[in-house]
Amino acid sequence: MKRNPTLFLKEGYEELVKKSLDWKLRILETGSTPHSVVDGKEVIMLCSNNYLNLSNHPRLIQAASDAAKKYGAGSGSVRPIAGTMKLHMDVEKKLAKFKGTESSLIYQTGFAANAGLIPQLAGKGDIIISDELNHGSIIDGVRLTKTDRAIYKHRDMGELEKVLKDADKKYNRILIITDGVFSMDGDIAPMDKIVKLGSEYGAMTYVDDAHGEGVIGPDGRGIGAHFGIAGQIDVEMGTFSKAYGVVGGLIAGSQNLVNFAYNKSRTWLLSGSHPPAVAGAQFAAIDVLETEPEHVKNLWDNTKYFKKELNSMGFDTGFSETPITPVIVGESSKAKELSNLLFDEGVFALPIIFPMVARDKARIRTMMNAGLSRKDIDFALEKFEKLGKKLDII
Repeated sequence: MKRNPTLFLKEGYEELVKKSLDWKLRILETGSTPHSVVDGKEVIMLCSNNYLNLSNHPRLIQAASDAAKKYGAGSGSVRPIAGTMKLHMDVEKKLAKFKGTESSLIYQTGFAANAGLIPQLAGKGDIIISDELNHGSIIDGVRLTKTDRAIYKHRDMGELEKVLKDADKKYNRILIITDGVFSMDGDIAPMDKIVKLGSEYGAMTYVDDAHGEGVIGPDGRGIGAHFGIAGQIDVEMGTFSKAYGVVGGLIAGSQNLVNFAYNKSRTWLLSGSHPPAVAGAQFAAIDVLETEPEHVKNLWDNTKYFKKELNSMGFDTGFSETPITPVIVGESSKAKELSNLLFDEGVFALPIIFPMVARDKARIRTMMNAGLSRKDIDFALEKFEKLGKKLDII
């Protein structure tokens, strides 16, 4: 019988559907705004990473338009050949100053930064030490290396030190990698302690601060500023696709890091550079953070109020320290049902289920937004309370 080379595609998808593990896409019919139209229904947006509502900011929109009119719709090349425009360099210079680092480099996406840089930082004879709850892009970046690997329990500095002691005499390079803000639970890595341990054992430190950029630290300057260690983390990686409201990955650190990355990191070397409109909006996003502190303040005011009210109702929000607030309900089926009922009531918040989280830790992952009014948040809270009681969650 002749082999069917693509049968696995159909069978693999059907298996996911059977287990209710497939993604069912909802379609956004407006911009990513606090009041959005999704699948034809007006809803309160509670699952966007657009924390500061900057993707709708007039200055970003104007900057994108101005850059496109001046430089065109595309860059026409990869960065190392003919795709580096002055605008790209201006953004990187501004970003480094904002982050308090010597230099920075912008990638096409955050995933491209992790997948392209991590494999160049460690190889045979080295070891990468990783938090057990690190993001999938870190995991994939590590898999592309030829290093040995070690995992430490989530945010457990005692275990990290034990692994470092064991690795100290065995390996050439040691690289510690962690998320900054963990995307499922909203807790924060103790980066000050990780940097201290890294210094003691001669280990390089790498943080994926995708959910911290624009959110934590003074004026949203990220995890380095949050812990008062700006410029001391060897690699601060992040993204423009969340709080900055645009798209693109970034790394910030020493000039040596940037020189190394743009000569060695193939996802940067072999991918087209950002269109001028994207670079213009990136520049404007940093400028807004520097000059309009009210966005970060509003985000945190909304976050504190929303968490307090959820907890007072009896919901379990885990160990969140950030605008990522999980509403933990237990079973995957219950999380899906709650999400669907919330949508029917005008609140868009998606379920996170096994295998993305433990079987008994399925949740609605809510993401707070600086653009939501108190009236919007109260509306969402009313629906959570009503449906939480209906489903015997609270």
